[in-house]
Amino acid sequence: MDDPSTGLFDCLEKLGIEFSTQAHAPLFTVEESRALRGDLPGMHSKNLFLKDKKGALWLVVAEENRPVRLNHLHKKLGCHRLSFGNADLLFATLGVVPGSVTPFALINDSNKIVNVAFDQAFFEAEDTRLNFHPLRNDRTTAISPADLLKFVTALGYQPKILDFDDDFVKSD
Repeated sequence: MDDPSTGLFDCLEKLGIEFSTQAHAPLFTVEESRALRGDLPGMHSKNLFLKDKKGALWLVVAEENRPVRLNHLHKKLGCHRLSFGNADLLFATLGVVPGSVTPFALINDSNKIVNVAFDQAFFEAEDTRLNFHPLRNDRTTAISPADLLKFVTALGYQPKILDFDDDFVKSD
């Protein structure tokens, strides 16, 4: 079977983006990630593949400890009410399965139909690395915040940067 991260790594190298990747047991949830990642430095995320009631698709990437209230998030994004996209739609659009959702999967969105939003906390910490699955959940790839934005904008996206500390997305 072909390694789905090969094309991603080629793209990152062509963009001059430095990254490092570690192999580990497959991880499917934030909780599993916390338990098994050991001393992997940097910030970790939860990645939500969402669909609004009019069919618009969103990839929302938040710091792993951030509570996200879907019933308020749509207001911040400027879209209609949100629900989780199903596994078939996720695979058809981003080419990954549940447990492997990552901003790196935007490389597979050839029609550029997914909207993307990031937690601004990723871009506030100095000297940090951001950790995401490289299209498979048995590895973690770390890149800098600036390089994450470089990658996403090179693909043609204009991501929204959200303040997850405000009342629109924070849990009660």
